[in-house]
Formats: sequence, C-alpha cells, structure tokens
Amino acid sequence: MSLEAFHHSEPLTLGVELELQLVSTNDYDLAPYAEDMLRLMKKVPLPGSVVPEMTNSMIEISTGVCHSSSEVLGQLTQIRDALVKRADKLNIAVVGGGTHPFQQWHERRIYDKPRFQELSQLYGYLSKQFTIFGQHVHIGCPDADSALLMLHRMSRYIPHFIALSASSPYVQAQDTQFDSARLNSVFAFPLSGRAPCVLTWSEFEQYFNKMTRTGVVKSMKDFYWDIRPKPEYGTIEIRVFDTPLTIERAAALAGYVQSLAAWFLAEQPFTPTEDDYLVYTYNRFQACRFGLDAVYVDPASGDHMPLRDHILQTLDHVARYAGTHGASGALHMLRGETALGQNDARWLRERQREEQLLAEVSRQAALRFRGHDI
Repeated sequence: MSLEAFHHSEPLTLGVELELQLVSTNDYDLAPYAEDMLRLMKKVPLPGSVVPEMTNSMIEISTGVCHSSSEVLGQLTQIRDALVKRADKLNIAVVGGGTHPFQQWHERRIYDKPRFQELSQLYGYLSKQFTIFGQHVHIGCPDADSALLMLHRMSRYIPHFIALSASSPYVQAQDTQFDSARLNSVFAFPLSGRAPCVLTWSEFEQYFNKMTRTGVVKSMKDFYWDIRPKPEYGTIEIRVFDTPLTIERAAALAGYVQSLAAWFLAEQPFTPTEDDYLVYTYNRFQACRFGLDAVYVDPASGDHMPLRDHILQTLDHVARYAGTHGASGALHMLRGETALGQNDARWLRERQREEQLLAEVSRQAALRFRGHDI
C-alpha cells in the first residue's frame, strides 16, 4: 500500500478534535450511550462532525476547517451546546478531561465498528484501557516537505502541550501523581512515540514503504505518534493534548499551535536534527509527571530550566504572530494560568481535596464543560 499524496491545504488553518466522556447523572460513572447520542446528533445541522470512539462511553467531536482560535471556539460552542441538550434528554452528562477518574477499564465495551473490533483483537485489554480522552489539533502546511519540518519543530514544544492540557491525574480512583496519566496508556502501543527524523517527503515515503513491507503497518492510522502527518488533509496532527475540561481551553491551545506554526514559517528559527530527540522522552515524561512544575532540557544547548519559564519565553516569541492571527486573547489566558501554575489537573485535585468524592468532582467537571464557572 503506497503513501497517499500530500494534499493541498491553506497554511495555518486549524482543525480540532475532542474525545469526550459520556457519564450517568446518577453516579457520574461512564455510561454506554454513544449510539444514542450519535442518533440524536445526526438530526442537528452542525459544523464538523460527531463520531464514535473506541468504547461505547465516549464520542469524538471535530470542527471543520477554521482560520483562527476564535472560529474554533465558535464551532466548538455550537457542537457543545447541541451535545449537552441531547445528553439532558438521555439523563447523561458530557465531560472533558483526559481520563475518567474512577471508571474500571474491564467494564468497558468496544464500540461495534469493524476497525475498533480489529484493534481489540490485536491489542487485547489495551483497547479497553484506551478509554482515554485526547484533543488533536491539525495545522495546515504549505506542502509536504514543510509539513515534516513543521512536525519536527513542533516536537520541541510537546512538553508545553502536555503540561498546558494535562487533565488526567486520576485513574481507577487513584491519584497517579502524574498530571497527565493518559499518555501512559498511549505509550503502551508499539507504534507510539515520535516520528522518524526525516525532513523531506521522499525520505518519508521510503520509510513508509519499508514499514508497509514488514506487514506491521497498513496505513498512517497505524502510527500512534505524538505528531503525525495527515497527507489526506494537508496537515500535521498533534495528538498529545489531554481533552481539556472546557472548550475555551481547547480553543486557546489551538491558538498556541497556530502561533507557533506562524513563527516557524515566517522565521525558520532552527533546523531540526536527530539530536533534538536525545532529551525528547525525558522532557515528555517530566511534563506528564509534573505538569507546569516540570524541568525542561533545551535540546540545542542542554540547559535545564523550569518548563513554566520556557513556556512563558515562547509565548513572548510568538506574541506578534498571535496578534496577526487573532490569538492574543487565547495566549493571554494561557500565560496567566502558566504563571500561576494552574492547569486542569490542578483544578481536579483541588476539587477532590475539597469534595473527597470523585463522583462529585466529575459532576462539577460536567458543569464546567457546559460553561458554568466552577
């Protein structure tokens, strides 16, 4: 099977996908209502799409092609409002967050779709443990070679994306001591991690052809990389974000990606090399474990610094491009919360300390997703 040609897209356009929890309003555990929600949502004309995910207590929403983070927010708001209205009819709630705090993975059921059933046969219990919830951000690239350059430049900022979106401290009713425990489930898959450091599409095609010849890979969907090219859309897709608790944060993160991408295209600030990846896994672990309190190792200099400081410095670098693309408000929000060390993982832990019961934490998270200020 040959690699699909890299399609044209408008540079710096955005697309956002969010995987969301469906929970019962009785006990706030996950509830198997994906099919019912999809049936009700089919009747509503909306931008983007609403589709099933791996298990039947989760759904994925996505925007159409957007030009700014405010357009992302506008589309997500329409979809969110329609979702919560239909959820109310079913006596369930829709919640953000990278993991459900206390669900038991063995109770999950694989959604009845051929690809999900195939993955279940291949990966066994890992498929049910994949009841985790992420945000994916697509960014339009001028051409195939530019996409690979963009991908490997973005890789330096993977710890930023993890720490800013982290919202999965709890797994099966335990505080994991990670801000993003969700990614530990992703890392279990054999084709997860980082893309190979090739900077031209012809080299990438060679790599893809070698992988398909092994029989391990049939399509780009088989790669669970942190960032992967999406040739059919003309984008790269960043996949390390936990689903935030609010659509406002989801849109702000998309604005940050767009601002970084605009900086890369305008200034070509550095050329990625294989050596960038010497500290990649360490930086990613630090961000998953400690969130905004992580240590960041600069891949070029080897200097160690607080991740929070590196994020704030980067926000300064991209501020001009954020202004050009209407993302200044989004980055202002991220800057304020970074300075305070505040992310969704911290909010969840604060609620748990106050309320004790994780079901009550989920109830409040459901209200937060609806747009209530909690």
